[in-house]
Amino acid sequence: MSAHGTPAPLQTRNAGPLTGTAEVPGDKSISHRALIFGAMAVGETRITGLLEGQDVLDTGRAMQALGAEVVHHEDGSWSVHGVGVGGFSEPDHVIDCGNSGTGVRLIMGAVATHGFATTFTGDASLTSRPMARVTDPLALFGAQAFGRTGGRLPLTLIGASDPVPVRYATPVPSAQVKSAVLLAGLNAPGETVVIEREATRDHSERMLAGFGATIATEENGEGRVITLKGRPELQPQEIAVPRDPSSAAFPVCAALITEGSDVLVPNIGLNPTRAGLFETLREMGADLAYENPREEGGEPVADLHARFSPEMKGICVPPERAASMIDEYPVLSVVAAFAEGVTDMPGVAELRVKESDRIDAMAQGLRAAGVTVDEGDDWWRVHGRGPGGVEGGVTVAARLDHRIAMSFLCLGMASINPVTVDDASPISTSFPIFEPLMTSLGAAFSRPEG
Repeated sequence: MSAHGTPAPLQTRNAGPLTGTAEVPGDKSISHRALIFGAMAVGETRITGLLEGQDVLDTGRAMQALGAEVVHHEDGSWSVHGVGVGGFSEPDHVIDCGNSGTGVRLIMGAVATHGFATTFTGDASLTSRPMARVTDPLALFGAQAFGRTGGRLPLTLIGASDPVPVRYATPVPSAQVKSAVLLAGLNAPGETVVIEREATRDHSERMLAGFGATIATEENGEGRVITLKGRPELQPQEIAVPRDPSSAAFPVCAALITEGSDVLVPNIGLNPTRAGLFETLREMGADLAYENPREEGGEPVADLHARFSPEMKGICVPPERAASMIDEYPVLSVVAAFAEGVTDMPGVAELRVKESDRIDAMAQGLRAAGVTVDEGDDWWRVHGRGPGGVEGGVTVAARLDHRIAMSFLCLGMASINPVTVDDASPISTSFPIFEPLMTSLGAAFSRPEG
C-alpha cells in the first residue's frame, strides 16, 4: 500500500533491447547534504543538479522550518541562505521526513546540539525504522530523545543546550550515523571524533572540507578516524551535484540483462565509497565501461556504457565491499538471477533495517519469479538461471520501498513473462523520472487494474 494514498501498481514486460542515453537525476546523498550544510553556512549557497525527489524536497522544507531560506529558481538551480553553525531556531511544527532515513538521521544530528525540541515523523515505512542507532550517540552530546518503542518515530529530540565533544566508534558501518555525529559536532566545542572500522561513503567529510570546516581523516589501528573541529564558520559554496550512482544502477543493470541492449549513462559520481556495485558487475563479466573519467566538485565522475552481457557469472561479493553498495544489493540480485552460477552476498545485515527488510523482500519476489534464493541473518545467495532464464509472471510486494519496486520492474524488462509491483508510488522519493527515462530507452510499462 502506498504511504500517501491509493496503491499504484505498475508492470513491465520484455519489449526488446534498451538503447540510448539515460540522464539520471542528481545524487540523493549529496543533495541532502548540500541543503543541510548550506543551511549551516553563513550566506548563500547555490546548488545545481539537485535531485528533486520527495526525500530531498522534504529535507529542504525541514531546513526552512529551522530558519534557513531555501529558494528554487526558474533555471532549475536552488539557493540556500544559511543561518550559520548554531543558528537554527526551534521549528513551529513537526518535521515530516517522508520516506527518508538519510534525511531524518542527518537532520537529527544537525539539531542535536541546539537547545530546543524538534519532533520528527515520517511515512509508514520510516516510522517502522530504528532510530536508536542515531539517538544513542547523539545522547553523548547531551541530547535527549523521546520516541515510540524501539526509538521509532514519531520522536522528539531535545537538543543539548551545553553540548560536549564526543569520541564515538560506530558499531556498524553507517554513513548516516557517522554524518549525524559529525553534524552534531559542528555546534559542539573542541574536537568530535568518529571512528569507523569499515569505511562508509565520505560525502559528508568531503563537503565539510569544501565548506571550510577543519576536518581530518587518518587510518590507524582503530580503523578510519575522522576528527572535526567544532564551531567553525562555514562558508557558502557553489555546488554542482553529480548524478546518482544508486539511480544509475537501474538502467545499467537492466541493460546488462536485456538482450541486445546498449545504454550510456553520463556524468555518474564514482566516489570510491559508492562504486562497489559497478566493480562487482565488472568482476561478474559485465560489459560495463567507464568513459571520459574526470573530477567535478571534488568527486570522481565518468560516463557509464553498459551493454547486454550474456557471459556474466556468479561471484562471492567481498563483505568489506558492502558499505560501498548497500543500496544496490536488491538490483544486483536481479542481475545475479540472469547470470550463470551462484552469487553470494555476505555481510549485509544492514539490508534487514532499510526502508524494508530488503533481503526478505527480494528473496520472496525472486522465488515467486522462479529463482532459487537462500538467506541468513546477514547473507543471501542467488542461484542464477542464465540469460533469458527467469520466468517472471508474478506480482510482488514493494513494501513501500523504492529500490525494491525499481529492482523488480527491471526484472520484468528481461524475464519471460511480465512482472508487476503492487505499488510503484514510493519510486518518486528518489527517482521521480524513472518511468519516463526507462520508457525513452525502450522499456514497456503498463498499469494493471485493481
